[in-house]
Amino acid sequence: MASLEVNKACAAVLVAGVAFMLSSVIGDGLVHAPRLEKPAIAIAAPPGTAAAVAEADPPIALLLASADPAKGKADTASVGCVACHSFDEGGKAGIGPNLYGVVMGPHAHMVGYEYSSALKAKTGPWTFDELNEWLKKPAAYAPGTKMSFAGISNPKVRADIIDYLHTLAATPVALPTPPAAAPAAAAAGAKSFDEMVAAADPHHGQQLTLQSGCIACHTFDQGGKAGLGPNLYGVVGGPHAHMVGFDYSSALKAHTGPWTFDELNKWLTKPAAYAPGTKMTFAGLPKEEDRAAVVAYLRTLSPDPVPIPGAPAAPKP
Repeated sequence: MASLEVNKACAAVLVAGVAFMLSSVIGDGLVHAPRLEKPAIAIAAPPGTAAAVAEADPPIALLLASADPAKGKADTASVGCVACHSFDEGGKAGIGPNLYGVVMGPHAHMVGYEYSSALKAKTGPWTFDELNEWLKKPAAYAPGTKMSFAGISNPKVRADIIDYLHTLAATPVALPTPPAAAPAAAAAGAKSFDEMVAAADPHHGQQLTLQSGCIACHTFDQGGKAGLGPNLYGVVGGPHAHMVGFDYSSALKAHTGPWTFDELNKWLTKPAAYAPGTKMTFAGLPKEEDRAAVVAYLRTLSPDPVPIPGAPAAPKP
């Protein structure tokens, strides 16, 4: 009798379970919840994520103005370029072609290398803009390329690498001119470089020549000997090749006229951009106030310092 009651209880549980399952299946078949076209709650990407920074990159010409070719050379190792490419003149191809002379060369610039049809279809030279797009995402620039490299999302890293590639030539081409600064800066009362030199501290400029390593190549005293670079006494207002007997590069000797404040400002910003092919390996001083201080110091290295336009003449001792 007891076993009969147990069997009835088990049967009841099984029947209830089957009935629940069938009702669920029938309900799903009869009622279809519409798929939302977009989430009910939009979650914005936090700053710094790929979605948040997927806006237009700064112009490559602007980034190249402050790029560092030495950093770019190091980056070719850190991102893996050296695993497939060689960079020395006459270097052999690896998985990828040798890259000496690639900037402003044709897309299929290495004779004898088997480029993909996708890349051979690209006409014209490897301009700075073209290289920027290629390094950003090769598969998007040339769909079907054999290049398996995913790309470099950081535009500053791309600029450093392109700047390094630009130096790999017997006579590097000139870097592109960066876009002009917004006129609003002048309207806001921005100082001219002459005014910055007038207000700068020459002593601070002297300290910067120590901190930035200028003294490793140059001397500053009157009659001082040349090192890797020329002696800089009397450079302000003097000709570009101002030290008699020093073997200047053709790139620098091609610049005529004196070393004005503005010319020195351009040179100290980025020597490789001011005189492509220069022997000067110094990357440059990115801050204009630092450049003004250095020029203010160099200006003092003369028995009769060049006057600053618009500034009152300093009394002679």
